[in-house]
Amino acid sequence: MTVTTAEKAADVQAATVELRSLHRRFGSTVALDGLDLAVRPGEFLALLGPSGCGKTTALRMLAGFEHPDSGEVLVDGRDVTAVPAHRRDAGMVFQSYSLFPHLDALDNVAFGLRMRRVRAAARRKRAAELLDLVGLSDRGDRFPHQLSGGQQQRVALARALALRPRVLLLDEPLSALDAQVRLTLREEIRRLQQELGITTLFVTHDQEEALSVADRVAVLRAGRLEQCAAPAELYGRPAGPFVAEFVGTMSRIPGRLDQDRVEVLGRRLPVDGPPPAARDVDVLVRPEALRVRADEDGTARVVATAFLGATVRITARLADGTEVKADLPASEAAGLGAGAPVDVSLPERPVLVAERTART
Repeated sequence: MTVTTAEKAADVQAATVELRSLHRRFGSTVALDGLDLAVRPGEFLALLGPSGCGKTTALRMLAGFEHPDSGEVLVDGRDVTAVPAHRRDAGMVFQSYSLFPHLDALDNVAFGLRMRRVRAAARRKRAAELLDLVGLSDRGDRFPHQLSGGQQQRVALARALALRPRVLLLDEPLSALDAQVRLTLREEIRRLQQELGITTLFVTHDQEEALSVADRVAVLRAGRLEQCAAPAELYGRPAGPFVAEFVGTMSRIPGRLDQDRVEVLGRRLPVDGPPPAARDVDVLVRPEALRVRADEDGTARVVATAFLGATVRITARLADGTEVKADLPASEAAGLGAGAPVDVSLPERPVLVAERTART
């Protein structure tokens, strides 16, 4: 049977990872505030959240570069909280590549093997297999300054895999790349992760990136876990207003609670989840959930349109001044230019509500 380069390069057993009640302060700043998170064997988990939410701190704790004030880090049930980074069996890829400028690509990949005193022939063979795995078999003799940003990040990925880590950690590895390279490389990373079956944690602040590659996405805020779910569930059934508005586009429409229903846009709709205590609320609505149609008697007006290919995003202003966004098939958006009168409505389905925010 023929053994592929990927099979030669893998030789890893997927690990389970648990972060238990992690706390970490930097002076007066709370980075982690009791973070609990479990990662399944072979899973690709994205850590998503705004700047300062604790996602990179959590990743560095798993790598062994940071230590919690309290809490535990476990790999396959073993407490590794006090284990030094070089004994964690984790490979890490940084945003800045961190390649050695005086070493060519092959030697950069082989560096960790050299530190472990692997024989020269074996480490060069391993490094060559990994460069082939990331599509750079013909770039082994190139130095970092002779490689593009995307190629340098591929070398960094190959170097992280060289020691056959049980966990792969990616700290915003694509943020320094242009849009097209970023798209190509994120697809390549996902393909390699599935091929190798390695447990992977991927830190990003880019919601589209997280939703497109991860098996599950963990949304963090202020050092705590807000929700961890598959992309479709996270988008379609957010646990609360923060997740709903952080993941994807969301419009807020004023409504009024009436028992277990909310009055909005002339309808009484069921409420999804526990409602807030206040009667005056905002209804959170995705662009694809809003219905917009031309209506000479409509009280809303189109403010702007944006062509998105198969769909057109309509920004409309309601009678009370609230602006909402709706995605329509391009064929249905014809003639809905700025100033056009429209009717805006919602289908009969449960909606997420939140405390009303002050409007400027």
